[in-house]
Amino acid sequence: MSRTTVTTIALVVFAWAALLSFGGVAAETVMLYPNIFADPPASLDRAREFLVAGGPSDYFPPLGATVVLVGLVAVVATRRDPRVRWWVGAALAVFVAAEFLFSAAFFWPRNEIMFVDPPGTHTAEYLRQVAAEFVAGHRVRLAGGAVTSVLAFTALLRHVRASAAADTSGEAPARATAPR
Repeated sequence: MSRTTVTTIALVVFAWAALLSFGGVAAETVMLYPNIFADPPASLDRAREFLVAGGPSDYFPPLGATVVLVGLVAVVATRRDPRVRWWVGAALAVFVAAEFLFSAAFFWPRNEIMFVDPPGTHTAEYLRQVAAEFVAGHRVRLAGGAVTSVLAFTALLRHVRASAAADTSGEAPARATAPR
């Protein structure tokens, strides 16, 4: 299998995984969050009852790990093409910052308070405050997912265009010294 084919596959899977992650966050935003955060603490209690068999914590960690792993593979696959490498690296950096680091620092402690701590541990006022903070912070995660998806898809398009141009000219793909 040629290097171009391997790179194309890595970029397709990376863009697909990034878009899948962003789509999941966007769907969660419009379908689950209005119900979960409508009227804390009562809506948080209903969410605990509803999200018993599965929930976002079952879906997003494995998908996030996949995005990071495939992103690393895409960075390695594009290491010799700076026109694409920087887009992939930027997409991966945004994803790690917005989806992992920000989530670990901001969302995980709030999830503990709202969904893990026994009911009655915190006052209703405090739960409303934590829920409002969570929803406000969620915008960062949503924006990060959108930016990651755009960067990953841009990397894929740039790679495919360069490969197509090389195929029609009969030459090997040109290597630029600086991003265009």
